[in-house]
Amino acid sequence: MSELSGANREKLIDDVRVVISDAEELLRITASQAGEGAAALRGRIESGLKKARVDLAQLQDAAVVKAKAAGRATDDFVHDNPWQAVGVASGIGLVVGLLIGRR
Repeated sequence: MSELSGANREKLIDDVRVVISDAEELLRITASQAGEGAAALRGRIESGLKKARVDLAQLQDAAVVKAKAAGRATDDFVHDNPWQAVGVASGIGLVVGLLIGRR
């Protein structure tokens, strides 16, 4: 499986949070439903939600670790190559300025 970009990873995390929240609300609403089948289904859903919460927390932790590592690498690069960093920032600023100026 390919790596998710930062924006896609954040969107996935937000989407999973919404699904978990909706599923928990559904469980609360159907809690009064009687029947062995309904109780078994609620049990399976609850265990799935617990696993999803754990997986989501692990994904968030991994994203934080990667973001911190990227920040440290960027900081190290800027300290080791200050003039290159200024040049790159200037180039990005120029491109952004040109794009904004076209509108």
